[in-house]
Amino acid sequence: MNKDETLLIQQLKNVNTKEKAFRELITLYKERLYWHIRKIVISHDDADDVLQNTFIKIFRNIDKFNQESKLYSWMYRIATNESITFINKRAKQRNVDIEDYQQELTSSLNSDDFFTGDEIQIVLQKAIATLPQKQQLVFNMKYFDELKYDEISSILETSVGALKASYYHAVKKIENYIKLKTN
Repeated sequence: MNKDETLLIQQLKNVNTKEKAFRELITLYKERLYWHIRKIVISHDDADDVLQNTFIKIFRNIDKFNQESKLYSWMYRIATNESITFINKRAKQRNVDIEDYQQELTSSLNSDDFFTGDEIQIVLQKAIATLPQKQQLVFNMKYFDELKYDEISSILETSVGALKASYYHAVKKIENYIKLKTN
């Protein structure tokens, strides 16, 4: 943990400096957390809602942060859990399983004003949506967020070996899906 992060955590835990430090925290991490959440929930509006819930949870629970991991890893875990909870709740409300719900969401990417990707990116998103949830998370964190396996391990509380296997299987499934759809 670097000196700046340690200072920010101290300020976040101090009643007198908490609000100012929290605004700084939002400025530092809002965009990265938004894109992580967006990859899970797909929709821009849903990502905004989940991001807001994530920051509320961070604000309420910062005193419980024990500094055993990096601050970002801890926040990433909260964002991941909030995203999964959101997706599960939405799928349940619609009475469909998660994979079907995510396929439905990726199908609407073409009409999403906030999605700027081309056709191959839409195919990639659809391929990712076919993966089991754990493989989706691992793939997104490794491929898009360029996190190291030890960081992902800290966030998902899973062994590095299991993560490497998940990533390998995810890549193979995505390659097969893309080959099928582009031929």
